[in-house]
Amino acid sequence: MTKVRIYDTTLRDGAQAEGISFSLDDKVRIAQRLDELGIHYIEGGWPGSNPKDIKFFQRMKRMRLKNAKLTAFGSTRRAKYPAGKDPNIRALLKSGTKVVCIFGKSWDLHVRIALGVSLEKNLELIEDSVSYLKKKKKEVIYDAEHFFDGYKDDPSYAFKTLEAAQRAGADWIVLCDTNGGTLPFELSKIMREVRKKIKVPLGIHAHNDSGLAVANTLTAVQEGALQVQGTINGLGERCGNVNLCSVIPNLQIKMGMECIKKKQLARLTEVSRYVAELANLPHDERQPFVGNSSFAHKGGIHVSAVKKDPRTYEHILPELVGNHRRILVSELAGRSNILYKAKEYGLDLEKKTPQTVKVLKDLKRLEDEGYQFEGAEGSFELLMKKALGKYKSLFDLEGFRVTVEKRKDGTLNCEATIKVKVEGIEEHTAAEGNGPINALDNALRKALEEFYPSLKNVRLTDYKVRVLDVKAGTAAPVRVLVEARDKKERWGTVGVSTNIIEASWQALVDSLEYKLLKKHRK
Repeated sequence: MTKVRIYDTTLRDGAQAEGISFSLDDKVRIAQRLDELGIHYIEGGWPGSNPKDIKFFQRMKRMRLKNAKLTAFGSTRRAKYPAGKDPNIRALLKSGTKVVCIFGKSWDLHVRIALGVSLEKNLELIEDSVSYLKKKKKEVIYDAEHFFDGYKDDPSYAFKTLEAAQRAGADWIVLCDTNGGTLPFELSKIMREVRKKIKVPLGIHAHNDSGLAVANTLTAVQEGALQVQGTINGLGERCGNVNLCSVIPNLQIKMGMECIKKKQLARLTEVSRYVAELANLPHDERQPFVGNSSFAHKGGIHVSAVKKDPRTYEHILPELVGNHRRILVSELAGRSNILYKAKEYGLDLEKKTPQTVKVLKDLKRLEDEGYQFEGAEGSFELLMKKALGKYKSLFDLEGFRVTVEKRKDGTLNCEATIKVKVEGIEEHTAAEGNGPINALDNALRKALEEFYPSLKNVRLTDYKVRVLDVKAGTAAPVRVLVEARDKKERWGTVGVSTNIIEASWQALVDSLEYKLLKKHRK
């Protein structure tokens, strides 16, 4: 089985994405997760470019990685310095990593315009830099920046840059589609030409500006590349780098290449979501393999077929990448959807029972009113429990009041008071918040946590409001979707009303009741 080495550059190239800024602690935690995933090389950053990356490499000297080789990134030496005195090269050595990755110019356009040196001088910079680092006993990965664009303009010169790195003893030569404009059939042809002249193991570094980074990467491996550089979730400048969450399972499951262990592959979804969380980005629900919708089925015919054999509508078993099958419920749902969800929740429904018919009827009525259960499976489980007579309210609302006060100095004060009864015991409390919904959420939790301490582990992770009838203006009904999670699970709930506070109340109550009632599933 062919072995492909995975090189992750989330902490450097991925961090260059618009809106991304990892803290030092974030970088350390992500590096640990990548190591646990079985990544072979983790590019920690560019120690010659900023103080944070210098501190990162200092911190990592005290940490032991089990699977990965920590890699420092930089450029070839500058024209005015010899390699031993170049500040960038010295910073690479000071980082203390056993592996360094340096990039050099392959495109004559960049040599003349960006570097402002002669074509011959550029070859000297590449060879000197690689040779010097090899003398310092480093494993050297040479990234041929803009190689495919350079090859298209002047193949002879592009080859000379690779040959300079090869003469100097580079351990890897990685061909970079830096602008992301190469098409798979072009890449395939160029890779074949490179393999005729270059004997050093090759790698691929693809960007996604044409939406082809994954296709180009798989093509490169098919043509002999043995190293793949990319990022988790495809983070990166402009349209991003190639997404390792797509590349790894395609290589391993579909192409029979050895990348990481089976047990590690089953953690891919977890790592994808972890990186999204630290990047402060919503996880892409439709991301292949690891997205929440990757193995979600909505149409009744699809669900019926998947129940008989998942291969009918799934290209792999979701568990292979740590994901899971989801059956959605909507106005398009048939009895198969209801029965599947009931089984998932441990509820016993026969196909033609009155309860099944009632759940389906209630579902379609509520969705006609504006409810949406695709992202609100917590509310749907409560709906089924009510239809089966297995629902018991864990508290009774006596009443609540929400006030919003705009003061003369411009400050805004929001407060909610609430009175509930739990098994005959009355609790009356108040809380403030950033807004009326936050104040109501705080007051409800404050009232219930004394009776149900497990609610302290629940946190709100998403809150969405959708106007359902734009023609009605501010009098329009709204749908509120709430997503919450505890240490083990996440769930969604929904509420609909012409009053945003009432819609939010419905979703918040369902969210907390779902958490409490799930302990009593039968």
